[in-house]
Amino acid sequence: MVVLDGAADRPLAELDGRTPLQAADTPAMARLAAGGIVGLVKTIPDGMTPGTDVAFLSILGYDPRRYFAGRAGLEALSLGIPLDAKDVAFRCNLVTVDDDAANLLHYSAAEISTQEARPLVTLVRERLRSRRFALHPGQSFRNILVWREGSLDVQTTPPHEVQGQAVEPHLPRGDGDGELRQFIYDSFDLLHKHDINRRRLDEGRFPANMLWPWGQGRLPQLPSFPVAHGVTAALVAGTDTVKGMATAAGITVLDVPGATGNLDTDFAAKGRAGIAALEVYDLVIVHIEAPDTAAHNADLEGKVWAIEQIDREIVGPIADFLKPFEQHKILILPDHYTCLATRGHAADPVPFLLYTPFLIPDHSEHFDEPSARESDWSLEEGHRLIQLMLVN
Repeated sequence: MVVLDGAADRPLAELDGRTPLQAADTPAMARLAAGGIVGLVKTIPDGMTPGTDVAFLSILGYDPRRYFAGRAGLEALSLGIPLDAKDVAFRCNLVTVDDDAANLLHYSAAEISTQEARPLVTLVRERLRSRRFALHPGQSFRNILVWREGSLDVQTTPPHEVQGQAVEPHLPRGDGDGELRQFIYDSFDLLHKHDINRRRLDEGRFPANMLWPWGQGRLPQLPSFPVAHGVTAALVAGTDTVKGMATAAGITVLDVPGATGNLDTDFAAKGRAGIAALEVYDLVIVHIEAPDTAAHNADLEGKVWAIEQIDREIVGPIADFLKPFEQHKILILPDHYTCLATRGHAADPVPFLLYTPFLIPDHSEHFDEPSARESDWSLEEGHRLIQLMLVN
């Protein structure tokens, strides 16, 4: 299974009315589409916020309406951060705000490096440590804030959805929001004039001058995937959300040097790791975040390029490796839409491609959104898609 995070998109004038999936040169996926089926699957149930934390649950066969516990709890699990049942974890981005902390300018401080981010987060961790809050540094702009005995009855906003907008209307609201707001503004006071941020400003780069909690969740509880389906399974990924979900589901998470959640990820290394894992595991899932990251940054060329790299370095080699085997299946899909025009997610049903040598093809010629909409294959409940992979 290959998951192209956020690859689905709307038609763009810059691409003459095509989507990035249509515009990308993807010969490997085209070959598989010609010999398989292309359809639509609804990975985001009605009323739920579109994102990987919901969609990847569907892809793994868990009904999000029953099992969704929030994104940050998954990431905390992936990072080995201890959580009690009453603790609430938040994703906690290093973001860029203006001099008055009035407007959010960039959701990731232009993907600040871990080397520069770590001293900033460590300073806040030490100065704002309390019985209630514990900040845990992660990679780049991504961190985890644990709120001991906190409340889930608080509304937060993903920072990538409010770039260029005022800060105040999007601050936490609800039970305990005063404590969270105080933490946010205190982090600004500590970081705004830090030497690292002064230097970044002097160099014309975005400072990382505020921490932004969002995506809260508790410790996830998922039934064992291998036990439920009777297969061994492994994950190749560079992002903590999907790693945490796999860990919670009992899926082996493979360590792949060079695998990141950004455009600089080592696509070829992920492809090689996926092939190596197929020698050991019944099911191998390769997740690639790069298309999603590019769309959040309104990087059209980067999104198309990432899709092409996935085709060349991951899908193509895996398909070639499996070709001699009489029985195998390949499932390819985005988890959700990430729209370049809005820099945000959308809940539209996503295209999927299923290939197996014994499948009667449906005469699709391409793997993209229009081809999927023209297909007779449509799944309203995304968590049932896994059955197409695992049922003989």
